[in-house]
Amino acid sequence: MAVSVDVAPAAQCGMAFEQPPRARDTILYGGLTVGLLDACDATLFFGALGASPERIARHVASGLLGPSSFDGGTAPIVLGVLLHFTVAICIATVFYLCARALPVLVRHPVRGGLGFGVVAYFVMTWIVVPLSRAPHGTPRLLVLINGIVGHALLVGLPIALWAARSTRRR
Repeated sequence: MAVSVDVAPAAQCGMAFEQPPRARDTILYGGLTVGLLDACDATLFFGALGASPERIARHVASGLLGPSSFDGGTAPIVLGVLLHFTVAICIATVFYLCARALPVLVRHPVRGGLGFGVVAYFVMTWIVVPLSRAPHGTPRLLVLINGIVGHALLVGLPIALWAARSTRRR
């Protein structure tokens, strides 16, 4: 005996259609949020190891300027802060593009965001930084752990949550 079940379309049941994330929310809000969170993490973590916020910003600027970023006045510090937020917005842009192609990243933002954050850490550490003029090497274990956990929780997750929030009914 065959049973037929008539299922109403999602719209008739009051369910929203799956929408792609909004670019503004994911890229701008997500990027600025993770830029701030990552800067706080770097300031607290590396500050505990003796680095000043100015030194951290100069290190970021050294990606473009090389060793000269550690000399001079405030210009390399300002450049470092601007570059830091530019990179954060670029990482949010990559998530946005990936989420449009892989909606599962937004359907499951915690898993998607945490995984994306870990991938972002390894791409930055093993590809982007070595291609820049910044001093680099193999990170110590504590720096590695902070980087992986920090990027998962403070980079990938917030971007994914902004993206998921933006898919709600408009």
